[in-house]
Amino acid sequence: MGTRPDIPSGTLHMLILRTLARLGSMHGYGIAQHIQQTSDDVLQVEEGSLYPALQRMLLKGWVVADWRQSENNRRARFYQLTPEGRKQLTQELHDFDRVISAITRVIEAV
Repeated sequence: MGTRPDIPSGTLHMLILRTLARLGSMHGYGIAQHIQQTSDDVLQVEEGSLYPALQRMLLKGWVVADWRQSENNRRARFYQLTPEGRKQLTQELHDFDRVISAITRVIEAV
């Protein structure tokens, strides 16, 4: 088995927002696990990327966070999508579709 590909630049926010939109409030480790499991272990979100991204999203108002007990009784910060985050997710999905379509056109060009 080879190395895992990197998550394409600019898609981490979209993956986090989509995870929170689907599953509701989650802690960072749960978000990373969901992305990894849903991608059949192709995508792995490292802590060094995840937590700075979540912090940027907090500052932009896309998510809010509060401290709670996790499933294993540890104190964890839980993140939840805001209405502004939902709008951002819609925009990011639209932009992603445009980029994927453009890449597909280039790859399939004869």
